Amino acid sequence: MKPFESFLASQLDDYLSYREGLGYALRPCRDHLRLFDRYVHQSEADLNSLHPSFFLHMRANLPMEAVSVNHVLSAARGFFRFLVRRGIFEKNPLLDIPRLKEEITVPFIFSPQQTDQLLNAICKNMQRGQSSFLKELALYIAILLMARCGMRISEPLHLLKHHYRKEEGTIYIEKTKFKKDRLIPLPKAVMQEMENYLSVRAHLCPQDQNPYLLAGKCLHPLNGPQVTFLFHHTVRGMGVTQPRKKLGNIIFNPPTPHCLRHSFAVNTLKAIQERGQSPQYALPVLAAYMGHGHYSYTMVYLKVADASSRKHLYDFSVWQRGRM
Repeated sequence: MKPFESFLASQLDDYLSYREGLGYALRPCRDHLRLFDRYVHQSEADLNSLHPSFFLHMRANLPMEAVSVNHVLSAARGFFRFLVRRGIFEKNPLLDIPRLKEEITVPFIFSPQQTDQLLNAICKNMQRGQSSFLKELALYIAILLMARCGMRISEPLHLLKHHYRKEEGTIYIEKTKFKKDRLIPLPKAVMQEMENYLSVRAHLCPQDQNPYLLAGKCLHPLNGPQVTFLFHHTVRGMGVTQPRKKLGNIIFNPPTPHCLRHSFAVNTLKAIQERGQSPQYALPVLAAYMGHGHYSYTMVYLKVADASSRKHLYDFSVWQRGRM
């Protein structure tokens, strides 16, 4: 782990240790503070430099988008609250520093047909050799759980064997993003795929001691880069690639693995609406299913268009721009 470089290095380490002792994860706060630390170091700042104008200058000059700048400011603000409690500062210098106005981000949404195409393509391209088949099957199950159950990419990778409950048809997820546990009912088709994977694993690895549900090498789980690589490789083969584009304050993001989670939520709400029911009433249940801290986080999916509407919005914006 790369150490902090600025004159605040020891205090930053103390602050992260303090947060870890309270049960918070080191990331992403550590990553945001590392950007703050690098800026302080490159600015050759000292204790007397850290007044509000310094942070206004930092806010304007960090070479990243508004949402990322706001994350850095938020992490630094928490760090200085810690220093105030320690008596190193009398007042938090970021107390009155406002956030930057953030752009509107429109995620890529896979239609149900595109999701099916993605999963079928992964199965079709799977290597059948004994040395690689089990790993590729596990990677497929990871993407399947993201697409069919709305999991975050880290969640299937951290599952242990006992988290899968065959008798109940559920998966138990511990320590989610909001420090909440949740129980997810599995669709029958997903359960069939899971049982197939576990049968293949038992046959190919009868002495298997790996505690993880989706086994990687030795006693380790799969890792995120493996899932990400397979996802992007398959999407490129499908011809569903789209570069990141920005029009005004709207950013159209390209497909990423996390888009499977967004797509699950949007398509679930659309299906409810197509049945003539109100998706508003489903928000609390969907929020619990997806592990949101509050169903208000899930409400944003009502504002996200489906894949075809998203494309029409972008095409219309380009056409309008060309007329100006």
